[in-house]
Amino acid sequence: MELVLIAIGLSMDAFAVALCKGLCMKKIRYGQATVIALFFGGFQTLMPLLGWLLGKQFADSIAEVDHWVSFALLAYIGGKMIWESFHSKEDESCDIDKLDIKELLLMAIATSIDALAVGITLAFMKTAILPAVLEIGAITFAISFLGVLIGHQFGTRLKRGAEIAGGAVLILIGLKILLEHLGILG
Repeated sequence: MELVLIAIGLSMDAFAVALCKGLCMKKIRYGQATVIALFFGGFQTLMPLLGWLLGKQFADSIAEVDHWVSFALLAYIGGKMIWESFHSKEDESCDIDKLDIKELLLMAIATSIDALAVGITLAFMKTAILPAVLEIGAITFAISFLGVLIGHQFGTRLKRGAEIAGGAVLILIGLKILLEHLGILG
């Protein structure tokens, strides 16, 4: 369940961008929605794997404080998401007759940087990485695809709420990891 919540939290940036992409579609294009979701889901699969590989290099040497590192990373990522929801500028460019692959690549990387840090956390938690990253990627794919569809219907009114909810989920998971490790939660 924790992994599902982490995946949902991580996918909120991609969801917000997908909402905006859907808003820009005069007519819903399922092929474009699929390509957008594949980019976001693919990078949300790749980045935690890279983070996990990095984390595995030094996980044993900091096992005494890994719960603090996990908490700090998740709290930072969640706090950053919440802060950005109040301080980001709305994207005024809104023409999606043709997908700009370079722009989509940059957005996929930008929305998955947080997943790199979460991958480091997964190394500390001794998580089976392949099922974890596939689950994160699949959830992000589905949420991004839905984001395009919802964006087409409702616009950017949901963007801020999605980012705040995703950030809060990540902070709460980090707090839970810390409290369990300290023996406060069973």
